Amino acid sequence: MSIRHNVLKFVRQFHLYLGVFTAPALLFFAFTGGLQTFSLHETQRGSDYTPPAWLVTMAQLHKKQTMVVPVRRKRPAPTMPIAGADERGAAAVARAGAEAPRPTIRTRHALPLKIFVGLVALALFLSTLTGLYMAYRYTRNQRLVSGVLVAGVVVPVLLALF
Repeated sequence: MSIRHNVLKFVRQFHLYLGVFTAPALLFFAFTGGLQTFSLHETQRGSDYTPPAWLVTMAQLHKKQTMVVPVRRKRPAPTMPIAGADERGAAAVARAGAEAPRPTIRTRHALPLKIFVGLVALALFLSTLTGLYMAYRYTRNQRLVSGVLVAGVVVPVLLALF
């Protein structure tokens, strides 16, 4: 065989096993990223929606590489002004706030982009699954592919635990 043929064979094998090893992580990031695109991992103001604990944990692992979810403190209730407080100071603060020019913010509708990103996440997920199917279908050593796939699951799990 020629050197060129050997190099191509090596690159194909390297691509196969690297793809199989990283496939579990790609599936995880595509799935959790797609859910995060639509903010399914967090509560929204004025909504009764409470995300499931597993989704919050997976989103935290996706974003911060830790499963420890920080506890959010509740916002303090607005305080009432103290009777007899300096009215001139309060009036001066109110005037300063009223005189400051407010920047105009153009409202953008993010839903079309969110749908696009969700479709990209779905495409990445499905493409990774078809890649795994092809890895098993078109290789002679399915045990090695299975071993590399298991390693692709076990290594990140062990790293997340330590």
